[in-house]
Amino acid sequence: MTKAGSASVEFRNVSMRYGTVTAVDNVSFTIEPGQLVTLLGPSGCGKTTTLRMIAGLEIASEGQILIGGKDVTKLSAADRDVSMVFQSYALFPHMSVLENAAYGPTVKGVGKEQARQMALEKLALVGLKGFESRYPSELSGGQQQRVAVARALVLEPQVLLFDEPLSNLDAKLRRRVREEIRELQQGLDLTVAYVTHDQEEALAVSDRIIVMSNARIAQQGAPRELYEQPANAFVADFIGDANLVDVTVRSVADGRAEVGIGPAVLSLPARGLGPGPARVAIRPEALLLGPAGEAGALPGTIRKCAYLGNHLDILVETEVGELFVVQYGARDLLEPGSPVAVSFATSGVTLIPPA
Repeated sequence: MTKAGSASVEFRNVSMRYGTVTAVDNVSFTIEPGQLVTLLGPSGCGKTTTLRMIAGLEIASEGQILIGGKDVTKLSAADRDVSMVFQSYALFPHMSVLENAAYGPTVKGVGKEQARQMALEKLALVGLKGFESRYPSELSGGQQQRVAVARALVLEPQVLLFDEPLSNLDAKLRRRVREEIRELQQGLDLTVAYVTHDQEEALAVSDRIIVMSNARIAQQGAPRELYEQPANAFVADFIGDANLVDVTVRSVADGRAEVGIGPAVLSLPARGLGPGPARVAIRPEALLLGPAGEAGALPGTIRKCAYLGNHLDILVETEVGELFVVQYGARDLLEPGSPVAVSFATSGVTLIPPA
C-alpha cells in the first residue's frame, strides 16, 4: 500500500532567533516526496529547532517554509499536515494501545467507530495486531515506539517527523527498530524528516543527510558521499572516525593533487584546492600496516592494540602524529613498541581545506 499524500518540504533561507541567540542561521534544503532525510549533528547545532519549524511548533524568524509547494511559514502546527514522533513517545499511560492510536482522529472530531478503524489499520501496519487492548506499561520499548509511529500515521500526514526516536532503546533493539522505521517509510512512500546525533543511525536509514554545525548546514548529500567526500574536518570527524593530518599539496594537474605524508607520496582528487597547506581526512580502515622498512611507506611504531572481536583497534605513532587504524578479520595482536610501515588504501583518503 502506498500513500498518495506524501509531500516535499522546502526551506528557503530560514533563520530562527531567540533574542540575541541564533538557533538556525540561513538554512536552505529540500526533502523530496517519499524520501527520508536526516538532520544530523551534535547537541545545540540547530537540528531539533529545524524539525520543530517543519512541525509549526516554532515559527521561523526569517525565510520561507513550503510543504507540498504550499507556503506554511506562518501556519500553526494544527494547520499543517504533519505528525511528529517524540523522543519520549508521549503515550498516554491510562489509555490502551488502540485508544492511544485513535487519539488524533477522536480529537479532530472523527466518529468513534471510524477513528477505531483508522487506528486498527495503522496498528496492523506497524505489526501490532493483537496488542490493541494492552497498556503502554505492558509493552517493550520497541513496541511503545511502534504505537507512537502508528498514532502519528493515523491521520495520514503529508510529512512524518522523528525526533531522536531511538535514544531510549538499547543498542540491539535500536538496530532493529531503525530497520523497521526505514521499511515502513519506504513501504508507505512517506516523506520523513528524522533527527539524530547518532551517525551510524543516520547512515543506516537515510536517503540524504543534512549535517548541521553551529546553526548552519555543514554539508548535505547521500550517506556515501558524506562519508567518502567530506567537505571539511567537522564533517569528516563527525561522520565516522577520521585521522586529520596537516599536509602540503606539492602540485595540482588535471584535477589531481600530489600530496606528501612523510616519505609517502599520494595522488588524490584535488577537490578545488591548489598547491599549499591542506589537510587529509584518513579513515581508520584506509590505513594499511606492513613490515617495517617498506619503500615509500610512512614508518611507525605500535603504541596500543585492542581486540574487539571482529576487528583490532590500533594506535600507531608516526612523524605526522598518532594514527588510529582499524584492521578487520581475525588478526594476531600487535606488540606495543614494534615497528611497522603505514601505507594508504586507494579510497578513504580525502583532501579537505586547511584548518
